[in-house]
Amino acid sequence: MENILEQVADYWTGRADGYSEVNQEELASYKMDVWKELINSYKPDVIGRKLRVLDIGCGPGFFAITMASCGYEVTAVDYTDAMLHRAKQNAGSYRRAIDFRRMDAHHLDFADDSFDLIVTRNLTWNLERPEEAYREWHRVLAPGGRMLNFDANWYLHLYDAEKRREYEEDRFNSQSMGFNDHYVCTDIEAMEAIARELPLSRTHRPQWDAATLLNMGFKKVMVEQNMGARVWNAEEQVNYASTPMFMIFAEK
Repeated sequence: MENILEQVADYWTGRADGYSEVNQEELASYKMDVWKELINSYKPDVIGRKLRVLDIGCGPGFFAITMASCGYEVTAVDYTDAMLHRAKQNAGSYRRAIDFRRMDAHHLDFADDSFDLIVTRNLTWNLERPEEAYREWHRVLAPGGRMLNFDANWYLHLYDAEKRREYEEDRFNSQSMGFNDHYVCTDIEAMEAIARELPLSRTHRPQWDAATLLNMGFKKVMVEQNMGARVWNAEEQVNYASTPMFMIFAEK
């Protein structure tokens, strides 16, 4: 029987092509500039050198490529070989500017205080031991370094009847408005089975994250809700109305 990490990796291996297409569309659209402006508004300032950025759970490379386009020193890690392969393809002219590595987000093979900025999107809900991962991310951040984590309560509807009703309403609205239903092209049963084994599926976030990060020593933590209004298009906002994206900002 595979452990949960391998199950998650197998699932995302199967999603790599479709998710890569989504990233390619983002890179070719207005979204790259929107994300660039958003992330840069929270990055720490450094003097006399390039900003050192770590993209954790990079997937097909959107954040890594976006940060490389700013001229930063970018490292990108993912546990899934298929995602890393597509990220390298998607990077194009930025390929040489990004150090792609296969790595488990719970155990980063970097020295203490290595990075100025950590960026991550839609990763933490996948983690078997999220608190352990957060401690590791804190370790590799330099003093004054910052983390920006974008995520959502993607599978709270498995445990909350009202969230289940809202989730079903999203499915109905997406189809009735003529939008693609972003869940139809996925193996819903497989992902829900995995989600039931992951602790953050049943956890009300980002409240848990904020408390956990403060307890482990981050000196400043801030949460912003409904980030999707800034970075999602109309189709995404309808698809994910019941799962609004939040941002967790944490400074070491």
